[in-house]
This record gives sequence, structure tokens and C-alpha cells, in this order.
Amino acid sequence: MQMRAKKRWEDQTLIGIGRLKARTSFFTDSAERVSLNGNWAFKYLTAPEYSPQGFERGDYDTADWDSIEVPSCWQLKGYDHMHYTDVLYLFPLNPPYVPTENPTGIYKRNFEIPTEWMENETILRFEGVDSAYDVWVNGAHVGYSKVSRLPAEFNISSYIKEGENHVAVRVYKWSDGTYLEDQDMWWFSGIYRNVSLLNVPVHRIEDCRVHADLDDTYTKGCLEADVRLSSESGTLVWSLTDREGNEAAAGSVPAAGQVKISAELENVHTWTAETPYLYTLNLSLKDGQQEHRVSIRTGFRRIEVKGNVFTVNGKAILINGVNHHDYSPEGGRTVDPEVMRQDIILMKQNNINAVRFSHYPSIEAIYDYCDEYGLYVIDEADLECHGFEWAHVYDMITDNPEWETAYVDRAVRMVARDYNHPSIIMWSLGNESYFGVNFKKEAEAIRAMDSSRLIHYEGDFEAEITDVYSTMYTRLKGLKEIGETKIKHNRPHVHCEYSHAMGNGPGCLADYQELYRTYDRLQGGFIWEWYDHGIKTVDENGTVTYKYGGNYGDFPTNGNFCIDGLLMPDRTPSPGLVEYKQVICPVSIKKLGDSGDLYAVKNYYDFKTLEGIRLDCTVTDGTDTLAQFTVDGLSTEPGKEEIVTIPHTSLDLKDNRDYYLNICVKEKEATSYAPAGHELGLYQFALPEKRTVCTPRMAGAVRIAQTDTAVTAECSGTEFVFDKVHGSLTSMKRGGEELLVKGPSLTVDRADIDNDMYKVDDWKNKYFISRGMEELEYMTVRELEGKAEIYIQKYFGCYNQAWGFRLAYVYTVYGDGSMDVSLNGKAIRNPEFEPEFLPRIGVELAVNRAFDTVSWYGMGPGENYCDSRQAAVMGVYRTTVEGMHTNYVKPQENGHREDVRWLALSGNESGILIKARESFGINVHDYSTEALRNAAHPCEIRKEDAVIINLDYRHSGLGSNSCGQEQTDSCKTGIEDFSMGFSIQAAAKQEAEGLAFVRHC
Repeated sequence: MQMRAKKRWEDQTLIGIGRLKARTSFFTDSAERVSLNGNWAFKYLTAPEYSPQGFERGDYDTADWDSIEVPSCWQLKGYDHMHYTDVLYLFPLNPPYVPTENPTGIYKRNFEIPTEWMENETILRFEGVDSAYDVWVNGAHVGYSKVSRLPAEFNISSYIKEGENHVAVRVYKWSDGTYLEDQDMWWFSGIYRNVSLLNVPVHRIEDCRVHADLDDTYTKGCLEADVRLSSESGTLVWSLTDREGNEAAAGSVPAAGQVKISAELENVHTWTAETPYLYTLNLSLKDGQQEHRVSIRTGFRRIEVKGNVFTVNGKAILINGVNHHDYSPEGGRTVDPEVMRQDIILMKQNNINAVRFSHYPSIEAIYDYCDEYGLYVIDEADLECHGFEWAHVYDMITDNPEWETAYVDRAVRMVARDYNHPSIIMWSLGNESYFGVNFKKEAEAIRAMDSSRLIHYEGDFEAEITDVYSTMYTRLKGLKEIGETKIKHNRPHVHCEYSHAMGNGPGCLADYQELYRTYDRLQGGFIWEWYDHGIKTVDENGTVTYKYGGNYGDFPTNGNFCIDGLLMPDRTPSPGLVEYKQVICPVSIKKLGDSGDLYAVKNYYDFKTLEGIRLDCTVTDGTDTLAQFTVDGLSTEPGKEEIVTIPHTSLDLKDNRDYYLNICVKEKEATSYAPAGHELGLYQFALPEKRTVCTPRMAGAVRIAQTDTAVTAECSGTEFVFDKVHGSLTSMKRGGEELLVKGPSLTVDRADIDNDMYKVDDWKNKYFISRGMEELEYMTVRELEGKAEIYIQKYFGCYNQAWGFRLAYVYTVYGDGSMDVSLNGKAIRNPEFEPEFLPRIGVELAVNRAFDTVSWYGMGPGENYCDSRQAAVMGVYRTTVEGMHTNYVKPQENGHREDVRWLALSGNESGILIKARESFGINVHDYSTEALRNAAHPCEIRKEDAVIINLDYRHSGLGSNSCGQEQTDSCKTGIEDFSMGFSIQAAAKQEAEGLAFVRHC
């Protein structure tokens, strides 16, 4: 039988042609570098075989070709089509073969070689091309390469000439390498990272691997450097300088191809993520008139496994990390290094101490930023073949020795490039590719190159070859069992992915952090993930929309599963990031006892004392600041606790106010990532001071009028209208102005959130919770002295359901124009057929659309839920209806606030005040739940001609169950008896907050 002929891009054993040996990146290099970024001539083809004859020649006419920017992804420049999948390959699984229709881009440009360059050697460097490519210079084929997220260099010295030259690059979308690059991201193609020319001396420093170790006391530095030279003559002069530029060690050795440098330093400054102290190794190769100089930044640190923990410089550390893709909403995989610097700074500002570059080596600059600002790094090979799992042939290539070369090449080239970065503490063999012989070979190859770091791979479920036991999305119960060492892997545990930050969420972060801080073996983890991968589009009206999978007609797709970051596409920190910052705050504060002024301050840093921390304290009644002072002089050692006295002065008490001590943890001095006074976290403690004053209601008569279908209660210029057919409050007016346009009705529904994706189908199509309704059983009206009471008995249920609630509404209208609402619900159970839990139990009502100003006393300022409220504190907050909305890329339930005692909405003058009998959760929006559910993007949310208010008895938590832990039992709203009460009264804008704290007898 005749087999299909292999093409160059369909040969997994061919890892490259003409490509130079992988080498490390230098921090500085005296070799001249010229960027080839810019506009290139571009020809897009549906298959490489359609390439024009002779396209690689310099005299080939490209006048009718397009122009494309390099670097860029060609799908974002109008070629091919946009497609997102999480797991799926976009072609049949027939490795190493790829589709015959193989989108191809031919790039061409001219470049100048000056005379002086001809005396040296010229290297053509590509930092990233997806997925495989051939290169021609002046018509001659100089090489072929693949592995999309690693650089390739070609020595083109023998192909160039003085003056004008040209380069042609043919890029293939699909190659055998694509089988190893099925990462959860958009499918992008092209020359998407920098291209440059390096003019290097003939006698040069080709490579240098620096190992800056510590001795067993972790105080003496042990420097070793292996330097590869192109020269067998001359002298290599070196020096090691500290951060201040002082020389710490120096020497010289004769050039001899491969040389070794070593030195010992007493009392060396060590590198950690908390104390990222860097030294610089300066190398100079002098050979006759030529000199080549490079520098490498390094940090002295040691990584070890001790028992069931891993240590940095002898101390077990706790990872508070995130997973990071290279991503830009405008450029796709083409990213601006300065934006990546801002990513690292933002991580540091949010207490994050670690990053996993998932699932491939990132741009080179970002490792320098991690070294400089201080982040622990898991560097991951450009290797994932997740689609094989879908087809139940997960080990098709992973356990196939014919693919060994391809696997190992990706690992060793990663290590070769990134070896010198002290921030890297683990090498990861790849992601979600099962386990087999090729991973064993990868591990062997890495250990032969570098035994100083740990090896990670979550797919090694038995921890056979890895130094750490890694899992993904382990639920809280299972994680606790790992912490208690109830499973056989007695190795340090790293949660390489947990708490899926998709849409509204993640919840349960505090629960995870408690386990990490309780069990030594659990050394933290990495949130999935940093950035929403929305594609920025702007329509003719200037409306910005961020698109996701399926928005381009791409099928199959995983939809908005790429919108799963702590950072929104416009770089707005999500509520999830705000929550995470507080949860992982390195300083915790707890009150000792119910009274007194003693507080326990715990230092969760691994290496730093709290000498650089101050506590800014504020005493507040929720509205006004009553006292401010600073507690300084902390000296708590890492991992230790200190008892601190935080007194406050006596207070001039106001009626019916609550008082709080807010303690803000701040940096005293400026750091590399934040100014002095940067906030690390905020804690709030209720104070015992209280003065309760009861005010009698103003007297007044309540006039009742009835028709066959309506009841009207009027008092003090306020009118309440009830519908006798439906048993509902339908209107509240004052002075003829409509205040309330729809009275309270029970709802158990909320707009779907991504983290409920495995529940919503049952909620929607099995239990029909979005189709709940109240049925009137009976209604009575009683006129009493100074008030009237409307009692309404109802039944609440959903389509074709036997579970529900028997409801008793009691509306009490007072002569002063206010109304109390009491709602008691008796649960009717049907254990044979009912949802495990409900999104919420609460009432929905609607008020005048003109009431656009919102104030409330409760948790805030941002949205918060029962399992995502660590970053919220009690206070009086003011915003607009729009300000109550969180602009998730895919609209969903948002903007909830917990523990609200009162809520006021107002327009220019008039308004409405709602006060809780105890407390409730609130949502305030200018759209309905159904409008939110039906919108695919924020610009598609249909607005209402009213402000919709939800008052919740209970609102379920968020969880992380789009890929992880669902809501814990304590954060699920059960089908249960409930009771809630609140008052409603007219309140002008300027008087609402004063009336809010009035308590009636």
C-alpha cells in the first residue's frame, strides 16, 4: 500500500534545519542588534504548495502582495479566520500528518548590511513563529524551525552581502508540532514575536549558564558559570557586581572553547520573591582587537525538597500565584514587553508572589521582570496535547517513542534559554498530555542540564518522575486529605491550577487559603488565570466589544471559556482579583476577645519581618471618620504572631449608629512596584460602642379605599395601591410622583454565572426556576388606629414543580407615610424531585427610573457574595445605578452586596428609602435578570424603564465550578423556611441617609 508522503512540516523527528544550538538570553550584549520588525510584504495561501515559483528570490516581484506588520498574528490582520477551542484540535488525529489545506503565509523584506558588519558574523533571530517555518536569505535556504514559543537563530554570514539583502519566510499554520501545541487559547499564526539581526564578533561569548547557589548555612554564595566561547584564543575577563555596582568577585581565564568560572562570597545577599536581590556577572572576551561583552543578572538562592515540603534558602514557602498566558486584546499573542512589566507590577501590588507561564515559555523580557520585582516562576515547556483526551487516545503520542525527540527538544530548549533566571524555581514538562515514556525522557534531559531546580508535571499522577505532587482543581475535601497525607504521594503539593476565575468569581478563595496555611505540605497554588482573552473590536459608533469563541462563527468552540481571568480585557482588575489580594494578604489581624484593645498580628511572609509595615487605623461610624492614628514599630518575625494593643479614644455617640475600627496594612517605604503607603490589605472590627434611641412615629390617619380589583391606602401625601387580583403592591406615589412601580415578589432566580455552568441546564430546563410565579390564595385588609394592615397569603412555585413556598405577606401602612413589609415563607419540599439548592431566595421590586443615585449601608464598596467578601467592609457607600454594575465580558449575575441594613435611591429631589429589619443582600440594576441572561455582550443588555431592586434573604455563593470547587454547603441557598422584613418610605435625596438611622418604636 502506498503511504502518504511526509512533508517537512509533517515529520516529528525533524526538529530543525540550520538552526543554531539553543542558548541562554544575555541581559546585555555589546553585539550590535538591528530590529527587522515593521512592515513586510505578505502573501497568504491556503496551502504551501500554492507558493509562487521563485518567491524566495530577491528579484521576485511582490508589487501585488499585501503588507503585514511584524510581529503580529495574521488572523487579526484579516487573514484566515478566528477560532478558539480549549481542548479540541481543528483536524483529524492522524499524527504527524496535518490538513492538506494548511494556511500559509509568505513574508518578505529587504535589509541593509553595512560594510563593517562583514568583518563579523550575522545571526538572524526569530523569537516566536507559529507553528513551523522555512527561511531563505538572498534566495538560499538557510533553515527550518518549529516550536512556536521558543526562539530560533540562524547564522546567515555566508548568505549575505554588503548593502541590500532580502529575507523570505514561509510560515505554516499546521505542522507536526501543532499536535504538541493544543493549549487552551485562540489559534493564532504567523511571525508574532520579534525578529532581529545580531552582528557578533567571530571570537565571541556564545553562551553562559550561571548557577548562583548557597552553602548549607544559606549565607555563603557559591557561584559557578559555564561559558561557551567561539574562540580558542584570547582571555575571558569577568567580574561579579552587587546591586549597588560594587565588585564582589573578579577574575580572568584563558579562552578555551568551554571554560568555567567559580567564586565564593561570604554573607551574600540572597534572592527570594520577597527580597529579590540581584547581582550582575559581567563577561568580556578579548582576542586581539576584538572584544565581546555580555552581562547576566543572577541571584543567590537554593531550592530543595526536605521531607514533604520544598524550600527556598532553607525555608518552606507558600505559593500565592496565578497562571499567565501571553495575551493582548489588540494583538493576540503579540504582546508589548512594557505591558508585561505592568502585569508583573500589578501582580506584586496584589500580593501575588508566583506565576506559572502556562503553557509555554513566555516572552524573554518577562523573566527579567520576575527576577527584578520578585516572583517565583514555574517555567513550562511549549507542550500540550489535550485533544487526545477528548478522543480517548490520550497516550497516542505521549507514550510513543517515535515522538521522544520532539518532546525532549521542547524541554531542553526552554531550559537553555531561561537557565539564568533566579526567579525560576521549577521546570514544568508541559500540561495536560497524559503520561508516558516521552515525559520520562524529558525529565532525564532536564536533570542532565540542571539539577538545581525542581521538576513539575501535573500529568504525572503517581509523582513518578516529578519532585512535587501537583494537582488541578482539587476540591476542598480532597485537598484537606492531601494535607493530612492520607494519600500515598508523600511529596510537596502544588495546586498548579485552582479557582477558575471565569466571569463572576471565583468564590471559596478564603477556604483554600485556610487549608494552605494550615497544612505544611500544601504549598499553595495558582489561580486560573490572569487575563481575560477577549478580542477588542470597535463598531462604527465607537462601542467597544470584547469577543470570545463563537463570535466569529467558529465551530467547534468552547465559547467564552477563554474569558477566565482576574484581569478584564481592558485591564480593569476584576472583583475576583480584589478578593484574592485580601485573601492572600501577607499580614493578618485578628481581635482577641469580644472587648478590649488586643489584636493578634500574624506575619505570613516567608523571609521578611514586619519592620517595613505600618497599620493605619480609622475609627468610623460607617459614614464619617471619627479618629485616625497609626500603629508602627512592628517587628514580627516571618511566620510568627505578635500581640498589639490598638486603643481608640472615647466616642461622641450618635443615635443608632454602628462603630468600626478599620485597620489598613501598608508599606512604610516605596518599593520597586509601589509607592510608599501602598495598601496590602484592610481589616475591619466592630466596636462595642452603641447608643440605641427609639423615636415614636408621627401620628396620622390611614385612609383605605377599595374597588373590586384594587385597594388604596393613603396617608401623609403618600399613596399605596394593591392589586386584589394578584395580591400585589403595584404602586407607591408621593405628591403624585411614582416612587415604586412594582412591589415585592418572590424570586429564586439569578442570571447565570459561568461558575454555575454545570447547574444552569437543570435550573433552567428541569426545575424551571426562571419561571417562578406567585398564586394568590387570599387577601385581607384591616384598618387600625394610625395604621392599616394588608395580609396576603400566596403560594410560590415554578412550572410543573411540586416544591415551592407558602408565603405570608404582611404590609403595614402607617400614618406617617411609611410602610413595613414582612414576608414569611414556609418551604414545601419534594425530595424526590427538587434542586439541590437555589441561586437565591428574595424579592424583586422596581422603582422610578429617575432614581439614579444609590447609597447603602452594608458591605462594599465593590460587589461581594457570601463566599467572596474578604475584601469588603461595612460602611455607607454612594454610587450610581450604573456603578452597581460589574461589566463582565459575558453578562451575568453581578453587583450583589451582602449585609445591607438600608438602601436609598433618589433622583434630583425625591427618592425612596428601604430599611431592613435585620439585613439583606441587594442588587440594583437598570435591567432585568432575563435581559442579563439573554445578552451575549454588555452592549446587548436591554435596559428597563425602571430600576430593578433585589432584596435577598439568602443569595448563593459563586464557587469555581466552571472548572473547580462548587459552592460549599454553607454558601448554598436551600429550599428552607425563611423570614425577612423591611420598611419602605419616601425620602428626598438630602434627607435619606438621616432618616436611615432613625429607629421607630
